[in-house]
Amino acid sequence: MSNFKWDVFYDAFPIIIKGLWVTLSLTILCFLFALVFGFVWTFLRRIPLKPIQWIVVWTMEFIRSTPPLVQLFFIFYALPVVPVVGDALTFSPYVSAILGLGIHFSTYISEVYRSGIEGVDQGQWEASQALNFTTKQKWLKIILPQAIPPTIPMLGNYLIIMFKEVPLAATIGVLGILELAKNYGARTWDYVEPLTIVALLFLLLSYPSAILISKLEKKLNRNFDKNTIIKESN
Repeated sequence: MSNFKWDVFYDAFPIIIKGLWVTLSLTILCFLFALVFGFVWTFLRRIPLKPIQWIVVWTMEFIRSTPPLVQLFFIFYALPVVPVVGDALTFSPYVSAILGLGIHFSTYISEVYRSGIEGVDQGQWEASQALNFTTKQKWLKIILPQAIPPTIPMLGNYLIIMFKEVPLAATIGVLGILELAKNYGARTWDYVEPLTIVALLFLLLSYPSAILISKLEKKLNRNFDKNTIIKESN
């Protein structure tokens, strides 16, 4: 650390911290988009038509198998020049990042939802049918309250992973903390200090988030009793 310049560190910090809100807001919006769109994938896969199921599964596998950076480039750079759509699908860097990362992670979150739904005991499905619940009542009062709590740790992990992947948006011009650090380094030729700030910010935000998710998991498991759900819903 003998070559570490503290004066550069203190000079770069207020500049880089300005991008923290962009990074955090982008993470939250991407995650919310992925949570909602993950349900779309999950229910499309449950449509009892083999061709639709095959198309949905193949599409999800294609998205998962393609690097998110390529998807960001495609949405931001390629879609506007496609002859069929043109300017109709021209998005700002921020919106492109939400769509690209949100859609990419929604395919993984969909698998988390699917594992939670398939983990619900068969007797719960039969009980909801025996009680003549509508499809909406069955899902909202019986299935989802049992399927979602066990998935909280996995969803939390994807939130943290997404937070670490959001800097990819800098490649299409989103001015988050990483992009501001790179710009500062390009202007002053001092890269170690601004990038150290970025690393510290990610550490200071990721670690408490992991602890919070762990505590939330324990609380949900402690309060969750699937044997009472039918009684409460009846």
